[in-house]
Amino acid sequence: MQIEILLPQQGVIALEELPGLLAGSTAADPFHESVVEASVDFSQRIFRDAEARGHPELLALAYWMRKAEVNRLSAQFRAIQLDHRTLTPRGIVFHLPPRNVDTIFVYSWFLAALTGNRNVVRLSPQRSESTSILLRLLRESLASAAEPARSGTTIVSYHHEAEPTKMLSALCDVRVIWGGDQTVEIIRRSPLAPHAKEITFPDRYSLSAIRASAYADLSEEKRDYLANQFFNDSFWFDQLACSSPRLVVWCGSGSETHAASADFFPRVAGCVERRRYVLPAAVSMQKLRYTCSAILNSPVEECRRYKGLTVLSLASLAGFQRSHPGGGLFVEAHLESLTDLAPFLDRRDQTLTWFGFTPDDLHALVRRLNGRAIDRIVPIGQALQFHRFWDGYDLLQEFCRCVYIESTFQATRPTPSDVGGGS
Repeated sequence: MQIEILLPQQGVIALEELPGLLAGSTAADPFHESVVEASVDFSQRIFRDAEARGHPELLALAYWMRKAEVNRLSAQFRAIQLDHRTLTPRGIVFHLPPRNVDTIFVYSWFLAALTGNRNVVRLSPQRSESTSILLRLLRESLASAAEPARSGTTIVSYHHEAEPTKMLSALCDVRVIWGGDQTVEIIRRSPLAPHAKEITFPDRYSLSAIRASAYADLSEEKRDYLANQFFNDSFWFDQLACSSPRLVVWCGSGSETHAASADFFPRVAGCVERRRYVLPAAVSMQKLRYTCSAILNSPVEECRRYKGLTVLSLASLAGFQRSHPGGGLFVEAHLESLTDLAPFLDRRDQTLTWFGFTPDDLHALVRRLNGRAIDRIVPIGQALQFHRFWDGYDLLQEFCRCVYIESTFQATRPTPSDVGGGS
C-alpha cells in the first residue's frame, strides 16, 4: 500500500517506509527556539498571504499563533512546573482531525510541537482551499526552519484504510482524535501501545444564553455588534464546529425574552446578507428536512424564517434532541434564569457562550452542573477562539509527561512514624 506525504516533502511512499521516515525526526525541548521561530513565521506568512487573507478563519488562526500568544503560552508553561516535577515531551503525537473544520489540525499540532513533541498528522485526500493554503505556508515555514523544528512534523494523507492508522497508532505516544462518536469508535479499533494515551474530541453540542433585560438595555449599535459576534461564532464553519451555538436560551420574563428574540435574529440575518454567506446546497437540503421533522415531532411553538437562518421556538427543553444539520438553524427556548438550564444539559454539551450575566451567575450554573456538562463558558464572539483549555483538557499538560524529582537525600533511615506506620 502507498500513502501520500504532504510534509516535509511532497511525494508517495510505501506504507512500510513510514516508520523510517518518522524515525528521522528529532525531539525538542519544550518551547525550543527553532519551534517557536517556525510557529511565529507561519503565523506571519498567513497574515501576509493574499489567498489566506480571503479566509477569516485563517486570520483568526494566525492571530492565535502570533508571537505575543506564544510568549504567553511559554510563561504559562513555566508557571505550571513545580519544584518536584518537570514536564517533558511524550514523544510522537498522532493527530486525526476532522475534514469539516479546516484549521483544527494546526491548533493541536501547534501545542504539541511547542511542548517538544514530534508530530504526524493525517489529512483527508479531500482537502478544502483553506487546508491547501495552510499546507503550502506551513511547508514554506518548516523548509526554512532550523532543527529540530524542520524535521519534527510529518503530514500524510490517505482515505479510510485501516492499515496506516493501525501502524501509526502502534508507533505513537499520544493519539488525538477529532471527530464524531462514530469516528472515535472506528479509530479505537486500531490499538495503541500499552504506554500510549489518547485524547478524544467526540460529538459535542454548544449553545448560547442571553439575559433579555441586559439585551434590552443595549443601544442599537451594540445590538448590531452582538449580532455580528454571534454570526462569527455560528457561520464560519456552516455551524458545524463543535463550539458553534445551535440552541439559544433567553433568560428573563416571558415578555422580555420574546421581545429580545424578535429584535436579535433579524439583526443576525442582516449579518448573513452583508457578509454574503452562501449555504452549501447539501446543507440547505439537510436543514429543510430537519426543520420539517422537528415541527412534526418536537414541541415547536413557532418557526421563523429569515434570510439565511431559521429559528425554531420550543415550548419546553424536556427531551431535547441534539442532532443538528448546521447551516444557520437555531433552536430557542425561554427560561426564567440561567440555573434553570442545568437540568437539561448533559456530557455532550461543550461550550456555553453568554451575554448579560454576572460572574456569580456563571459560577452558580457550574456548581449546579457539578461536572455533568459544559467545559467552556465564554462571551458571545469567542466560541471559535481556541485555547489551551479545551473540552476539559489542559493541552499544555496533556502533551507532556510529568517526571517527579525528589532532590533531597535522606541520610537516615525513616522511622515508622515518618512513613505513617506509627500509632
